[in-house]
Parts: sequence; structure tokens; C-alpha cells
Amino acid sequence: MKKRGSFGKTDPIEREIEHALCPGSFIRDGASFSFVTGLDQVATTIETLIAAEASRAVMLYEVFLAGCHAKADELDDSSGSFGQFAQGLICGWIKARQASDADSDKTASTLLGWMDDDPYAFCYEIEKDAAAAFDKVGLAAFEKQIRTRFEDASADPSNWTYRRAAEILRAIYSAQGDIQAYIALANQTGLKPEDCLAVAKLLAARKPDEALNWVERGRALDREKQFRSTAGFDLDKLHRQLLSRLGRQNEALAAAWAEFREHPSKYTYDDLMRFVPKAERREWHERALNAAMVADLHSRLELYIETKEMERLADAVRGCSDEDLEKVSHYATEAAAKRLEKNHPGLAARLWRAQGMRIVDAKKSKYYDAALSNFERARNCYQKAGLMLEWENVVRQVCAAHFRKTSFQTLAAGAKRTAGPEFLERAKVRWDEQHGVSDS
Repeated sequence: MKKRGSFGKTDPIEREIEHALCPGSFIRDGASFSFVTGLDQVATTIETLIAAEASRAVMLYEVFLAGCHAKADELDDSSGSFGQFAQGLICGWIKARQASDADSDKTASTLLGWMDDDPYAFCYEIEKDAAAAFDKVGLAAFEKQIRTRFEDASADPSNWTYRRAAEILRAIYSAQGDIQAYIALANQTGLKPEDCLAVAKLLAARKPDEALNWVERGRALDREKQFRSTAGFDLDKLHRQLLSRLGRQNEALAAAWAEFREHPSKYTYDDLMRFVPKAERREWHERALNAAMVADLHSRLELYIETKEMERLADAVRGCSDEDLEKVSHYATEAAAKRLEKNHPGLAARLWRAQGMRIVDAKKSKYYDAALSNFERARNCYQKAGLMLEWENVVRQVCAAHFRKTSFQTLAAGAKRTAGPEFLERAKVRWDEQHGVSDS
């Protein structure tokens, strides 16, 4: 980052950067997405400058990064979206430096300096994205500096610098497609399932048989662990793909079927059906849905929605208690409720009710507006199904447990929610009250 005062004359886009960063305003986690969306729009403007005004883009990226460091204490980034945005700026900066014919060694050393001094974790595991952003010359310069660090720290393999440099080198060799360098490094530092996956991916297009050997080696290493790694699931998926590519479709199908039976879900269903012969899909579809009866409710709801099995979906909801429905994430129950509203409004009502109760029972006040919307849709569905006695039971339950929440009681009593006046309209009323209405 340049020193204070070295950015030169103020660029007009700097005003857009400052406006987007909302200096002095604290950004809560719930507002983080829209906040970062605004930042993205300015970043896109800078990106368009790289081709024709690369040096200007470099300067603006550095200004933006300086602003992000200053803003980091004024927001809740629990979602991680702000940190991801900052990483995107760094990768844009790399590309702009290269387009401006800047010294590649200086670009690499500056990036490493930011990675070393990273108070807000903007550079956390940035090596994969950075390696993709570098051109061939820049990546070679980055590798040279990391390799020096790695070798200087090799006297103590337990040292954090040694281990961190090894991880960065792995990302560099993957980006370079340097299989032999990757394998040598992995053997030197300790082969892991993640390494076998990386090597297999590099080999898959040209040498699927060798890739399959690495996949099987990685799966064996993963089975030695107490808990499965993310790489283990990816290795299983690649294993099936390679079997199919090598003409061993029956083995690929058997492996996909075993995975589905162990973990029935819409994801393993999709994977299974990729290996099923077209003429046998109806048979395998029924077999899979029958096997999925042992899955948890969340997975079954998602699977029935994915496969458009509305009657199975209705039966699954019908067979559950209200308490069971309340335990399921709204990601599954909301989608299910929307699918059932037309033909099974009574069941949809129970799903909307479950979502509302889940929020208010957990006392998640910032989601109370969503709870009100859920209860309103529940009431409408109960009414459509001719089950107003059921709705009255919900009313009594809500009012008894949450008697202080008058908005819930008003809704429970049958009144529809009304949207409050818009911001500008409220501002006009307040202005008139304070300053009177002009005669003009």
C-alpha cells in the first residue's frame, strides 16, 4: 500500500469509493449483502479501466483497499462477504499491475507483505485466487519468493512459516499445472487426501486412468481419518466420474447408488441419475425415493421438491407433528409450503405456521417481520382449506406464549398487516409539522 499522500491528485472515482463505503456508519450483518453489492458496482467501474488505463486502475484499487481497511471496524462481517470483496480487489490489483507492465517481483513482494500484515484477514487463503489472477511471469515471480521462504524454514517442518509456504506452493503448482512439482512437494511435506484430489484433477482430462489411481489413493487416506474430510466427498464424486469416462459405467452406477443409500438427498439423487441408463430412469427413480424414506425430514422435503413428487411431499408433511416441522430449517419448509399452497392449503398452513413459531419461540427479534409474514400466509391457507378452527388454536397459542407482542395479536385476531408509510412520505410529514406548508 502506498504511503499517505502518495496517491497523487484525487480521482473522480475516489468520491464514488468513499460514498459506497458509507464512512462513519456501522453496517450490521443483515445489511452486509446490500452494502457489498454497492461496493461491487464501484469495483466493476475500476475493472473496466484495466484495459485502457491500467496505472489509474492500480491506484484506484489501492485507494479502495485503504478504504476497506478503514471501514473494517465499522461493520459486522459475520457472513464474510466484505472480506471476500476485499480479496476480489486484491486480485483486480494484481491484474491491473500486470496490464500496466509493473515489475512482477514487486507485485509479488507487495502481495506477500499484505499477506504477512493482515489484521482483517482479507488475505486469508487468498493464494488460490491470487494464483489464478497472476499471468505466467507473475506466477513464476510469486513462486520464487514463496519457494525461498519455504526453503529457509525447512529446518523446522513444524514451523508455521514452513507449513504456510507449503500450502501456497500447492496452490501455485496447481495453477501452473505442474504435476511433478506438486507431487514432490506433497511427498516432502506429507501426502493428504487433498493432495490426491488436486493431482487427480490435473490428470483427469489427459490421463483418466492415472487420475483414478490417485483418487483411490486419496480415498484410502481419507478412510484412515476419524472424520471424513471435504476432500473425501469430492474424491468419491470424481471417482464415479472417472469410472464412467473409462467405460466402467456399472461400477460408477453401483458407487453412486451406495452413496445415495448412505446419504439420501437431492444432491446424491442428481449424482445417481447421471449414471442411470435413460431407459431405466423411471425404475431407479422409484427405487431411490423408496430408499430415501430413512432420510431426515429436511432431506426428504428437498428431494420431493427437486423431483416434483408433490403427493410424496404432502404425505411427508401430513405424517409429521407440528413440533417436527418446527425443527426443520425454513430453507426446506418455505419451499415446500409454496409448492403445497394450491392443492394442499391445509398442509401449507402448517408449514407457514411452523416457520413463524420457530422464529418467535427462539426470540429472534430481528426476524419478527418474517414471522408476521409467515403467520399471515398460514392464516390465509387455513382459511382457504376451511380450517379456521385450526387457525384459532394457533391464535390462542401465540397470544398465550407471546402476549406482549401486540403485532402478533393483531394479526392473530384477523387484521391484515399494513405497510407503514415510505421513508420519503414520513419525511414530508415531519417537514410539514416542523416547518409548515409553503403557499407557493
